[in-house]
Amino acid sequence: MNIAIIGAGSVGQALGAAFTRIGHTVTFGVRRPDSDESKALPGAAVSMQQAVEAAGVVVVALPWPATQGVLESLTGWEGKILLDATNPIKEGLAGLEEGASGGEKVAGWAKGARVVKIFNTTGYANMSDTAYANGKPVMFYAGDDAAAKQTAGELAAAIGFEAIDAGPLKNAALLESAAMLWIWLAVFGKQGRDFAYALLRR
Repeated sequence: MNIAIIGAGSVGQALGAAFTRIGHTVTFGVRRPDSDESKALPGAAVSMQQAVEAAGVVVVALPWPATQGVLESLTGWEGKILLDATNPIKEGLAGLEEGASGGEKVAGWAKGARVVKIFNTTGYANMSDTAYANGKPVMFYAGDDAAAKQTAGELAAAIGFEAIDAGPLKNAALLESAAMLWIWLAVFGKQGRDFAYALLRR
């Protein structure tokens, strides 16, 4: 599968390396493909528009303040599977923005894309290495397109998560709240970053 990642920060690079390990072709869409930083990415670096056009699946892993401008500047979203790994977090980790969920906003900015909220509820280290001695970390996902959700869930499972369907895209708000809790626990709650959510069953 050809996967484009828009955003070359910690989350984007962790997912790119993980997808490459399981045999997918990863391309990073970046502002400066010829920079030294871009050449060091775990995948080829091209312009953002080229990345979207060439990929069957696009992961958006941008800082929230940049997301709207980037998505609205790109074309070719119609029918594309877009995996939204962003979180609408206020400056200084002061909580989530009010209003519609970030996932719903992303769907509005990338007109025609089949948006699935995923890869947003845990830290990048857990995307680099999903191995825990006592079970698999969970990765929730939400969206309105069944086929896009299946692809998202399969990718999450393939890199080691227990992939759980969390319902329609409007439930992205719930996933973003779960992300904010994970961040609070990691940064302010003295848990550090080496923990993950998991499901227990009887």
